[in-house]
Amino acid sequence: MEKKGNPAVVGLAGFGLTTLLLQVHNLGFIGLGPVLAMGIMFGGLAQLIAGFQEKENGNNFGYSAFVTYGAFWIGLCIIWLCNHFNVYPSNGIEVGFYLLAFMLYTGIMLIASLRIHTAMFVTFATLFLGFLLLVLEHFFFPWMKTLAAIDLIICAFAAWYMMAAEIINPLAGKVVLPLGSPLIKKS
Repeated sequence: MEKKGNPAVVGLAGFGLTTLLLQVHNLGFIGLGPVLAMGIMFGGLAQLIAGFQEKENGNNFGYSAFVTYGAFWIGLCIIWLCNHFNVYPSNGIEVGFYLLAFMLYTGIMLIASLRIHTAMFVTFATLFLGFLLLVLEHFFFPWMKTLAAIDLIICAFAAWYMMAAEIINPLAGKVVLPLGSPLIKKS
């Protein structure tokens, strides 16, 4: 039987890298150009491909997560481009509603992550908190952008930790980077 590659390593890499770049931008260290490029290609297209491969592997969680967040990145990049070219521009409140919708979806995935492993839960808990802080930033408190950026940098590294575990553990033939037990066990 031919061994298949794990599409999650690409999906997690794209999610982590693009999330990290956006937060470095949000902290004022880089412009939007690199984020736009990675948001379309790695955070967007590569995650979509990983998600469709997860479907073929029968992994509904990975399928839903990678396709949804891939679409999130492409959609966000379209918003930025539309704003730049003044075609259907979106204001801060409208972007806040965009983020709110993804926060609600992330809440569902957070609940599901309780049954996978601790590293997945940490990733989705920090992602949910990051979306919450960004929603509050867009609607009420602009100063929360910095808190959201710090939280989402932690989220990006949590995703990369899972990616590293999925690459290193099989190569080592043992658990080098533990992912932890599910917080809710199957009954």
